[in-house]
Formats: sequence, structure tokens, C-alpha cells
Amino acid sequence: MSQETRLILDLVLATLTMTSTENSKLPKDFLFGYATAAYQIEGSPSAGGRTPSIWDTFTHQAPSKKNIADGSSGDVATDSYNRWKEDIALVNSYGGNAYRFSLSWSRIIDFNGPTPKEGERDPVNQEGIKFYRGIIEELLKFGITPAITLFHWDLPQALQDRYGGWLNKRIVDDYVHYARVCFEAFGDVVKHWITQNEPWCISALGYGHGVFAPGRSSNRDRSAEGDSSTEPWIAGHHVILTHAYAVKLYRDKFQPTQGGVIGITLDSLWYIPYDDSPENVDAAQRALDTRLGWFADPIYKGHYPASLKAMLGDRLPEFTPEEVAVIKGSSDFFGLNTYTSNIVKAGGTNEFNGQVTTTFTRSDGIQLGTQAIVPWLQTYAPGFRSLLNYLRKTYNKPIYITENGFAAKGDVDQAPEQAVHDIDRVEYFREYTQALLEAVNVDGIDIRAYFAWSLLDNFEWADGYRTRFGVTYVDYETQKRYPKDSSKFLKQWFDEHGQ
Repeated sequence: MSQETRLILDLVLATLTMTSTENSKLPKDFLFGYATAAYQIEGSPSAGGRTPSIWDTFTHQAPSKKNIADGSSGDVATDSYNRWKEDIALVNSYGGNAYRFSLSWSRIIDFNGPTPKEGERDPVNQEGIKFYRGIIEELLKFGITPAITLFHWDLPQALQDRYGGWLNKRIVDDYVHYARVCFEAFGDVVKHWITQNEPWCISALGYGHGVFAPGRSSNRDRSAEGDSSTEPWIAGHHVILTHAYAVKLYRDKFQPTQGGVIGITLDSLWYIPYDDSPENVDAAQRALDTRLGWFADPIYKGHYPASLKAMLGDRLPEFTPEEVAVIKGSSDFFGLNTYTSNIVKAGGTNEFNGQVTTTFTRSDGIQLGTQAIVPWLQTYAPGFRSLLNYLRKTYNKPIYITENGFAAKGDVDQAPEQAVHDIDRVEYFREYTQALLEAVNVDGIDIRAYFAWSLLDNFEWADGYRTRFGVTYVDYETQKRYPKDSSKFLKQWFDEHGQ
């Protein structure tokens, strides 16, 4: 499908009426729920034998305001290490039949001891196993399906110190060891596994722009080992390998008896050409190739996109034939985090979006949709549906929508009693869930899950606590939770459309 055809599809989808799927249902056994991540909610960074992650280090580097907009950290977050039963009760009250959450690698593996000798691995932290086992069993008690993300950006600082974390291929063995521990500890009851969350962010934001941990920038960091402009691509390469070899382990040793599914979650926008000129059509495809194809093409096709190779040359690492055999097909589903769409013009210097220019402004001067409090997000549900169609055509896997949500302006600088009336977020979810129904019932796309981001307002990485994505308002002074109108909308929506 050409980008010109996609643009036409966007315009057609924008005219579809809400009544076309008014009585439509989601597929049987559809997973509907809410998502969180360990560092963003847990707090208690040294409790239960946990050791620091790179985000603990990144948020405490002096001055901390250099890294985080409000100078904060995840030291307390939403105190979910102590309040997890309350959080699970919220999932249940909001009608969720599934909950996606991540494990803290630094809680599961004990990095308090000396560096292991060659061929040995760090021991298991049984306190961490007990903590997460309690969460899983509480979810099951309520009939809520746990969907576990093994890694959501919080790399143990010990591995960063030992060999440079994602820049060293040694991380593959440590990651597979960690995955094995999790499969053994939880795989009897956990049937939905996600290996990695948004490797583009790990690589481009952590090693390219330097705005995420570990804060390395390919624009400024140089070392005796060479030009660090290769670092984002090396980091991404190793993320793919860790994913693939963890999946191989699961399929070889655990899946036959545990019967679960395993895959990866990638993030992407939908990219719309500014007009139908060949250069802008090509630019939109190149943006997709870089944001999505960088990781999706190796995993589902066995190779990097041709446009990425053309842009980077020998800075893009190569997989060996043996690695390709493990990587290709190494995901049982397509996990998708998506929030917005961009309009794309040719020309730009940012390699991490394919050297294009992006905007929300159409050629007629009209914005795509409602603006969030963050500059990178506007509401545009037709782009969501177009992206789902693109994934079906390009990668042909069942789709799990593992994150989708909105940071409304009204959540900030208001008392909880006002902030809970999150009109813009309700509008967002109304439009995006409608697009989801159309993708399932009109387009016939195999979509098996939808997780709203996020269950709670939380530590929003480099934005700190100023940006709120939750369907639950959190008063960070008291840790009191206040359900927002969006949580009520989503419950009603799933009650009407679930089976």
C-alpha cells in the first residue's frame, strides 16, 4: 500500500460514523485492561533487596534538574510497592480483565554480591520473587489476567557498571538468565509475556538524544573506543538479540508445558505524507521504517529495513546467519504502543525519525486534533486505525495494543476534584476505542488486547510528575487515588462491547 493510498484511507476513515459499529463486540477472550511500569509506580528503591537501576542513577545525578523536568525521581512514585493491593482493586473496579505490569530486574536478581566469575550468574533474590508472586496471585483471585513485561527500561546499574549495559553483547546472557528465573518462578500461572518495552526509546532516547537513562548522547559523547554515533544502533542491536534469545529459551524449555505466548512491544506513530509528492510519500515510509521497522523488520522479516541501511551504512551492525535464524519469527504477536500520528515532510537531520520533518499541521493549516499537555501528542484516531491496517499487511501477526492514552492539560494545576473530570482524555479514548472496533469489525484485523496507559498518574520519566497519563488521579502528597471520568468511560465501553 503506497503512502498516497494511506493518506486517502486516513481521509475516508475520518468520515466514518460512530454508528457503524454501535452494537459491535470485541472478540471472545479479548484482553482489556490497564498498564503500568515498575520504576514509574513502585518506589521503595532499596526495599526487599532491590539494587539500583540506571534510572535511579540518572534521576540522582547532580544536578538532578539536568535530567528530569521537575528534579524528581521514582524513589516514592505512587508507592505501589506498598499499595499494590489497592491498585489491583482499581483494575477490578474499572472492569479490567487484564493488567499489564513490568518486573524490576533489580528486584528479581540479587546484585548485592561480588561480580560472578566467568560462566556463573548473579543469584536469585527470593524476596523479589515473593513480592511479584503476591501480585500475580492477587490478580488471579479477581479473575484478572497478568501480562508481564520483563524489561521496561530499568536496567540494573550493576550491569551498566560491569560492561556498559546495552553496548556490550554480554548482556544477552545476563538477560536470558533473568528471563529463565522469571519463567521458572511465574510461568505456571503467567501466560502472557512481553520481553522488551519500546526498544526505540531505549536506543534513541537513552543513547542518541541522551534524555533517558543512561543519558548518553551520540551528539556529544566521544570515547577512546570510537565514535559514539554508533551507540544507539549497537544498543538497539543488542536489545533485539536479548529479546530473541529469551524467546528461544521460552519456546524450547517452557512454552511446551506452560502454554503461554511471548512477544515484544514496539512503539510507533502513524506517519501521514504532507501531500502526495513522491518525496513526502517516501519520507513518511522512511519514518515508519526507522521508528517501527528498525526493530520490527528483523524480528518479523529477518533483516533491517533497506532505508535504514542506506542512511547508516556500516554504522548499522549486522546479524550473523545463526542470529538471524533465532531472531526471525521471534514473536508470537505484535505488541504495539501507540499514541498519536504525525504529518511528514521530506528533509531533516534527526536519524532516529528517518531524517524527516514532522508536524501536526496539515497543508490547509488545520491541526490534526486536540493537543495534549505534552508537545508530541495530539488526538487523531483515524491514524490509529491506519497503523493497525499497516501492521496487518506488513507483519501479519495478531496485535496486542499494549499502551494507548492521553496526557490531558486539565490534569495539571487543578485540585483532584476538578482534575478527575478529564474531558480531553475521555474524548481521546472515545475516538480511539471506536477506531479499535472498526479495525476489528470492519477491517477484520486480528486484535486480541487493549491496555490503556495508564492505570495511575505516575513518574513520567524525563517529565517527572508534571505529566499525567493516568485514568486515576494520584495526589503525590498523600498517595490518595481518585478515579477519573476516563476510568468510568472505559469501564462502560468494555461492559458494552466485551463478551
